[in-house]
Amino acid sequence: MINGAHVVIHSRDSEADRDFLREVLGWSHVDAGRGWLIFKAPPTEVACHPTDGEATYELMLMCDDVEATTAELANKGVAFVRPLQDAGWGRVTGFRLPGGAEVGLYEPRHPRP
Repeated sequence: MINGAHVVIHSRDSEADRDFLREVLGWSHVDAGRGWLIFKAPPTEVACHPTDGEATYELMLMCDDVEATTAELANKGVAFVRPLQDAGWGRVTGFRLPGGAEVGLYEPRHPRP
């Protein structure tokens, strides 16, 4: 039935965000036509969390070692907008894409499907 997920990031600077995904994160991609790049993302999980506010979506990338990954990304010029913190379920931080969207980065400590 369902065989994948397609994440769309609406951006104020989509070209810079595409450059970031290609050059900084090193994700492979295809050109779907007219420069519309589609990137191969790492394996994905989906979780549903309760809220009393508006329904929202969040993009969080996972890594095996958040300190090593943040150091590697910082060496490539990535600025982090949240300090690294222990959230119990994982160690989490966040950065902004060039187009303004915030992306979480975490080292999971929860069971993985």
